[in-house]
Amino acid sequence: MTERRIAEFVEMYGLDGVYVSFSGGKDSTVLLHICRKIYPDIQAVFLDTWLEFPEIREFVKTFDNVVSIKPTKSMKQIVKEDGWCFPSKDVAHTIYYYRLGKEWADKKLHGFDKNGKYSKFRQQYKKWLSLAESTIPISHKCCLDMKERPVQVYERHTKRHPLLALMAEESQRREQAYLRTGCNSFNSDRPQSKPLGFWTEQDILNYIILNNLPIASPYGKIIKMSNHKQLFCSECKYTTSKEKRTGCMFCPIACHLDKFAKFERLKKLHPKIYDYCMEELNEKELLEFVQKNYTKF
Repeated sequence: MTERRIAEFVEMYGLDGVYVSFSGGKDSTVLLHICRKIYPDIQAVFLDTWLEFPEIREFVKTFDNVVSIKPTKSMKQIVKEDGWCFPSKDVAHTIYYYRLGKEWADKKLHGFDKNGKYSKFRQQYKKWLSLAESTIPISHKCCLDMKERPVQVYERHTKRHPLLALMAEESQRREQAYLRTGCNSFNSDRPQSKPLGFWTEQDILNYIILNNLPIASPYGKIIKMSNHKQLFCSECKYTTSKEKRTGCMFCPIACHLDKFAKFERLKKLHPKIYDYCMEELNEKELLEFVQKNYTKF
């Protein structure tokens, strides 16, 4: 089914009208491998934000026919102008507009629906009021400036449409998007293919094992979460021995849920980058506030 959806998308726009969005992460590594089994010359695009692990950037260089694009703003500019995206894009978006005095955001952070009535679902937002009332810069705009806008410019100039390694299980937002459009979205403002939309994390890890694919070193090795001795077992679950996700090194989203472990690993692996993040970008202010107020959540 995955290969069929890829073929349908390429047939619609032609090989010169599509590209594989390749981050160097394990999901997009799998997607690129599948795409190039069918179309060996399909182009890949890597968004080089300089926020990826250095090892990710080196891993990407081992692949042919990969175009690199860059954002026009630095992370330092973004933090200064807009702030940190925490604890999620949804909450950061709400806090940003709450500070601008938007009524809908005020209701949301106080646990009410758009009509001002009690909402059981929105009670979860109330705990972020103290962050909203603090002076720590918070917004949802980091991904807009670092990722979405550079990609928009590339697509506008090349007329290419993306194949994306997005999976519905990754977030409620992605699940809803997948349910609306399925794998291939031909009629939207931004046509795109998500041929891994119905895959799971275990599907990705199983594919890597069965096809002996290399993955970027920040993940470590793929290991079993059981004591079964055989190399591959359909009943086993797998994980990575180091990073579970790669992405932006400085991103604080949900960092409180694992007791800031990603930053401890960053400090150990890349102390100079860690110091730049904490001191020059002053992310320590956010992390200290979160550690004091939210580590119990």
